[in-house]
Amino acid sequence: MHPEMGAEIIYSFVIIICSLMVYFGTKELYELSSHKGIKYFRQAFLFFAIAYFFRSIIMYALFLFNFKEVLDISPMLIGEVTLFLFVYFSSMAVFSLLYSVMWKKWNGGSRKIYLFHFLAVIIAFLSLIPRSPALRFGLNILLFLIIVFTVYQVYREGKNRKKRSSLYAIYMLLFLFFLLNIFDILIPNFLTQFKLIIYLASITIFLLILYKVLKKT
Repeated sequence: MHPEMGAEIIYSFVIIICSLMVYFGTKELYELSSHKGIKYFRQAFLFFAIAYFFRSIIMYALFLFNFKEVLDISPMLIGEVTLFLFVYFSSMAVFSLLYSVMWKKWNGGSRKIYLFHFLAVIIAFLSLIPRSPALRFGLNILLFLIIVFTVYQVYREGKNRKKRSSLYAIYMLLFLFFLLNIFDILIPNFLTQFKLIIYLASITIFLLILYKVLKKT
């Protein structure tokens, strides 16, 4: 097996397992409390697991057939469908995690979720536009900046800043590294030299969140 393919399999496997452990590890806590923040936190990691599953399929196909870009995988629209699902579930994971810290401030929770699904579909469709890395890059950077600004506002207005500072820092890093992972799929040869560092950092963030979840539950 090619070393890079082996690293991809291990990376995806670790992220999927961590995400599913977070999702199932918080099940009892949510059932006892019915806390909306926990509900959307759990959903975020379920979406993370699904997104990384499709990411592993994309990366495997790229290595196996030596394609430069996922949209080149043309038979039966496999490339387009897989990329759409990856970006959709990635976006929903980020939106759900964002909503888990914003649900008290935002009214009309169910309507917000429908809006998030709609935005995730739009983002996924835009990712299918061929030969437009600038649009893909700009769209995801804009989304990331909006999320960072929103989370920072919640942090500023909230109580117990010192207690929550580490949690918000982890969230910010999670958003950042997940954004880099999306660029890794959407934009060919993006940060190739730093790929291993990004993978290790992403795994560390997920393991840290898993540790905090297991500690609390």
